[in-house]
Amino acid sequence: MNLLRPLGIGAVTALCLVTVTGEMRRANAADVWPARLEGHGGPVKGIAVAPSGRSVTTASFDYSVILRSWPEGREKAIFYGHDAAANAAIFTPDGARVVTAGDDGKVLVWSVDGPSERHAVEVELGRHQGKVLHLAISPDGRTVASASWDGRVGLWSLDPSGAIGFLDGHDGPVNDVAFGADGTRLYSAGYDGTIRLWSVSERRELHKVVRHGFGVNVLAVDEAAGRLAYGALDGGIRIVGLDDGVVQATIEHDRTPILAVAAAADGQRFAFGDGSGVVTIVDAALGRVTQDFPAARGPIWALAFGPGDTTLLVGGLDSSVAVWPLDPLRRPDGDNGYTKASEPRSNGERQFMRKCQICHTLTPDTARRAGPTLHGLFGRPAGTVPGYPYSQTLTSLGIVWDEHTIDALFAEGPDHYIPGSKMPLQKMANGRDRADLIEYLKEATR
Repeated sequence: MNLLRPLGIGAVTALCLVTVTGEMRRANAADVWPARLEGHGGPVKGIAVAPSGRSVTTASFDYSVILRSWPEGREKAIFYGHDAAANAAIFTPDGARVVTAGDDGKVLVWSVDGPSERHAVEVELGRHQGKVLHLAISPDGRTVASASWDGRVGLWSLDPSGAIGFLDGHDGPVNDVAFGADGTRLYSAGYDGTIRLWSVSERRELHKVVRHGFGVNVLAVDEAAGRLAYGALDGGIRIVGLDDGVVQATIEHDRTPILAVAAAADGQRFAFGDGSGVVTIVDAALGRVTQDFPAARGPIWALAFGPGDTTLLVGGLDSSVAVWPLDPLRRPDGDNGYTKASEPRSNGERQFMRKCQICHTLTPDTARRAGPTLHGLFGRPAGTVPGYPYSQTLTSLGIVWDEHTIDALFAEGPDHYIPGSKMPLQKMANGRDRADLIEYLKEATR
């Protein structure tokens, strides 16, 4: 069985609603708090558990990938090789290497053995012309497949390393990939609303397994059971027969979109994560929802069942990974971090949290964030924080940060004010919001 992706973390409401066909059961969410894996400086985009069950990888918006021991959660190594958000990190079947991919289009290979902080990759397999969202590895560990927004599926050989070729056919971005049981077949899902089956050796499309009316974001395949599960942009969840393409189960709700999926090792359950931070767990054989609970603040981008299928690892907007106990539902000891009362914030601070906090700290240390620290920002020439890998565009413009240049940055947007910068689009049309943010930053960055 192919285990495809992982997903999310987050805040908890007063009740967990557990939906079973024909009835509704309620579980007290106050008794179901997750433990958390800390360490990243930005949202978590990918999670994978090693075949041995003794290690976990997490990929983050902060450009890094962390390798941890499991179940201790101890950080064993951190990989710095991507020039943009890291979206996927998966183990080879022998557990000896980790393959990563991200918004920079790179597909990189790392050994699990080595120093605790690494900047030199073992192998760069190649790169796409667009971001790579997900990866898959063939059961024999020889071939990696990558799903890219350049509209192609990449095939890469791990032995010897290098490109095998690209699969063209999707009309638009490709979001996910999964190998069949023997590695000769590959499934891909895209924004064109199709799931396609490919011959790996012939590098050609065999047929379209699914034609959905909206983009398909994630999929998981169980060829032994003859079924495929997928989640779509419209919030739809489907389980489909592989032989005949007939829909075996449909789960609809008003939370959109479905952004992550994970398959339990026993083949009995699929877990889906959506844009509202809710996890839906489906009994694959019965096509029934067995659990449905809020598990994250904001969208869930990564999910993985832990060893034994007794926990669910959830990654999303938070910089930590939530570890939810599934069987039995219980509350781990310790502070869960979700019940702290929120204090009143100024509009400037709220704008900072919405626009800046994911990428930047206010402390002297950049602290594993995607962007440099803002400490001492006013009066500082752009591109001068020691140790941060700025784009050449930014360092060559001669900008000095003050209230006028910061206002222009957000009024015009980074893509216009600093064309070619790595800074994501954060345009603020409201002049009052910009002024409040600047006043907040004047005090907070001293």
